[in-house]
Amino acid sequence: MPKIMTSSRISITFDKLKQQKRKALIPFFTAGDPHPKFTVPLLHALVEAGSDVIELGVPFSDPMADGPTIQRASERALKHGVALHQVLDMVAEFRRSNTTTPIVLMGYGNPIEAMGWEIFAKRCAEVGVDGVLTVDFPPEESHQAFAHLEKNGIAPIFLLAPTSTDARVARVAKQARGYVYYVSLKGVTGAGNLDLSAIAEKIPQLRQHIKLPIGVGFGIRDAATALAVAKLCDGVVVGSRIVQEIENSTEQNVIANVSKLVKELRQAVDQA
Repeated sequence: MPKIMTSSRISITFDKLKQQKRKALIPFFTAGDPHPKFTVPLLHALVEAGSDVIELGVPFSDPMADGPTIQRASERALKHGVALHQVLDMVAEFRRSNTTTPIVLMGYGNPIEAMGWEIFAKRCAEVGVDGVLTVDFPPEESHQAFAHLEKNGIAPIFLLAPTSTDARVARVAKQARGYVYYVSLKGVTGAGNLDLSAIAEKIPQLRQHIKLPIGVGFGIRDAATALAVAKLCDGVVVGSRIVQEIENSTEQNVIANVSKLVKELRQAVDQA
């Protein structure tokens, strides 16, 4: 596999999209769901359907930000014994034939703490992970952990929310790499109370501090919403809707169904 500075894949992708005047489509699904054998094929299918960056969830038993849909996905993956080591192996397998699409691991600090941040960061670099988003590791308490990521060329990616203060935004702007993930609503993933006017008001405030691309997620459930959100930011993150498609599919049609959904989202985002 060609040696690529992993976090550069994210910046290369966003730079290319900016030149093309396009917005990023960033799907999420949980590794190991519905079965470990589908994870790498799903990654490739997402790329073929038009995804720019992929957020791959690390299964965890006690999530805080994930709604019921993604919680069930973690439970299904954990029943198959999928843990952090296996997720990293899946990324390594994906990288054997794809060295360009950024992969961001999204999850919680406990599995990483169990492995050890130094070992985890080195392993991420080895297999081709580009960024890490740990929901429960705020920037104020993560200096040593994220120092290991940066040392290995992995982008620490942070969440901001409607309740984030200017001080928090400024701190995230200083520490974040790759892109910043703006949580569009007060609630968990999959919630349905998306307020587009609030997003339109908040994004310019964030841009006063943040020079990185801003992706928006939580509550984006269809092509129309994806289009509306894409007009306001640099990237659209869709998770629960994709995981719901996986949950409602059979082993025979899960790849086809997810591909169809992501192609519809891609067409919508491109209209922005």
